[in-house]
Amino acid sequence: MINRSYGSAALDNAVDAFASLPGIGRKTALRLVLHLLRQPECDVENFGSILSTLKKDIHYCKNCHNISETEICSICSDSSRDRTRICIVENIQDVMAIENTMQYNGMYHVLGGIISPIDGIGPADLEIASLLERCKKESIQEIIFALSPTMEGDTTAFFISRQIGNPDIKMSVIARGIAVGNSLEYADELSLGRSIINRTKME
Repeated sequence: MINRSYGSAALDNAVDAFASLPGIGRKTALRLVLHLLRQPECDVENFGSILSTLKKDIHYCKNCHNISETEICSICSDSSRDRTRICIVENIQDVMAIENTMQYNGMYHVLGGIISPIDGIGPADLEIASLLERCKKESIQEIIFALSPTMEGDTTAFFISRQIGNPDIKMSVIARGIAVGNSLEYADELSLGRSIINRTKME
């Protein structure tokens, strides 16, 4: 598909940049760019500065791989949280979704995806090795798999549970209050909260 030119290289480049974002088509990208053009120059400069600062200041927690402005994220450094439980999630949005339920007070581990051979994603592409290391070094009593209820999510949970291989660590999965095939990111907080509370032992 040939991208339409808008008669200005600067405009074309800006539209291309916005259209490269997930879920943003060229029509929406053009609308956003034209909106920015109507704003005062100082506002546009501030917008660009915020994005630049975001990229420079936001890092990944070296412990759980959640986003953080420091080496260790605020969740991992919170002494009031239950350090005997680790909730395994696919991405950072899932951490935010679970935190919004206010039904979980343990730790997290962000895999950065799930095993999906069709997409070329294998165990080595995920943050599994660091999770196994945590299970060896930390006093973990329970691993909660809060992965999307898909075949790929189930495959990932099964693989990790076998890799951990510690009978003293309880393995559980969130209850299937989340419709099969749905992403946790789009689940309502009530259903997600109940799924955390009513988690079941992993067979």
